[in-house]
Amino acid sequence: MEWKREDFLVTDRPQDLDIGIIHGYLHESYWARGIPRATLEKALANSLCCGLYHDTRQIGFARAVTDRATFAYLADVFVLEAFRGQGLGKWLVSCLLAHPELQGLRRLLLVTADAHELYRQQGFKDLQAPQRFMEIHAADIYRIGP
Repeated sequence: MEWKREDFLVTDRPQDLDIGIIHGYLHESYWARGIPRATLEKALANSLCCGLYHDTRQIGFARAVTDRATFAYLADVFVLEAFRGQGLGKWLVSCLLAHPELQGLRRLLLVTADAHELYRQQGFKDLQAPQRFMEIHAADIYRIGP
């Protein structure tokens, strides 16, 4: 799948992903700080991924961890700083959510510290029954050193 807008392209082609750009960003992000490259590569191989490109350079990324039938978890969404403020993040998420493999799902989830309004525009809402959700969260799993 691919979507075009002016000089920008969103595509789901795994061979187009620039792992160096993705790893560089996620390795410094608040949600995946320190993620090993091998761990990221495994995650990408087992997810539905979309890259955002300006001309041929990757400038953004989003992925869905999904069974492609009932459930998806939206993760690792970013647009490089120099390209923010143009609605590209919103467009990237809308492209991924429009992907044929994510249609008819019963539930889509995500976790965000600071982009609630962006995701509300895409139809996400606060959990209706947060007391039903549980987690095992190893927040420091990528931490290096003692």
